[in-house]
Amino acid sequence: MAKTMQERLDEKAEKKYYRTHKKKLDVSPGNVTFHLLNYLFFGVFTLLCIFPFYYLFINTISDNDFVRKGQITLIPRGININNYLAMANVNDLGNAFLVSLARTLLGTALMVAASALVGYLVTKQEMWHRKFWYRFLVITMYFNAGTIPWYLNMSMLGLTNNFLAYIIPGIVAPYNIILVKTYIESIPSELEESALIDGAGFFTVFRKIIWPLCKPILATIAIFGSVGHWNAFTDSLILMQNAPELFTLQHRLYIYLNTTSNLGSLMSTGGSAAAAAAQAAMSTKVLKYTISMVTVIPILVVYPFMNRYFEKGIMLGAVKG
Repeated sequence: MAKTMQERLDEKAEKKYYRTHKKKLDVSPGNVTFHLLNYLFFGVFTLLCIFPFYYLFINTISDNDFVRKGQITLIPRGININNYLAMANVNDLGNAFLVSLARTLLGTALMVAASALVGYLVTKQEMWHRKFWYRFLVITMYFNAGTIPWYLNMSMLGLTNNFLAYIIPGIVAPYNIILVKTYIESIPSELEESALIDGAGFFTVFRKIIWPLCKPILATIAIFGSVGHWNAFTDSLILMQNAPELFTLQHRLYIYLNTTSNLGSLMSTGGSAAAAAAQAAMSTKVLKYTISMVTVIPILVVYPFMNRYFEKGIMLGAVKG
């Protein structure tokens, strides 16, 4: 059966499309070799980054006797979740987890809000002494008085043994403000000008235009802030000496890792002296692994959901200085 005119035209267009795109595809030996080496390198690099977390995880779900003997390498043996269930018996670990969680959520939310608002304000020519305040903000990134003056300052402000010591100092983050400012400057100014012509004020523009458009960079600095708050323990170590109920999870982990001789007794079940010693040695190692995994899991869970914003935000926010 003879082909219709439309079928012949479609076939011709398809062949033309194939020839055009075939020319664009570079299949030269050098290009193929480059891509193979590129994928191989980054594949190996990815595995090297993932393996420490994987090794930590398989040791926490394996039989404790195999872990103590160092017989866990690539595959877990004697699967059990008792190590995670036993975390409930570790003193103050639950409270430390709640403190870290509250600190991370509240501190990150306030930091993101402040960075977005200040980053927007320093882009406005109408801001009073805008250049002075922006330069003053940047200067703080290069000068640090040191730990002792910092502690004395926090003490005079009444922030020792106080939960607010985790929140207030981190609200203003100069680096994050710079990222947000740079990102806002990449937004077409016509959007803001049209809103101002319609009678909107600066804060209305910020709330209804700038804030929604800044989601990628805000997600980026939210990752920075949440990881920083979750992993911090120095301020807890120095400022909360008389308030153990305010110790963060990382601070508790630090204490446990530096008192390894007593860790086994937290999970010891009694018995003969030899059995107790073996149980203590076993529990010490397993407890280290398990607590470390518990502190890492929240960030590993949250990051994939923010990753799609992270790349776009950090690239656009770093285009201009």
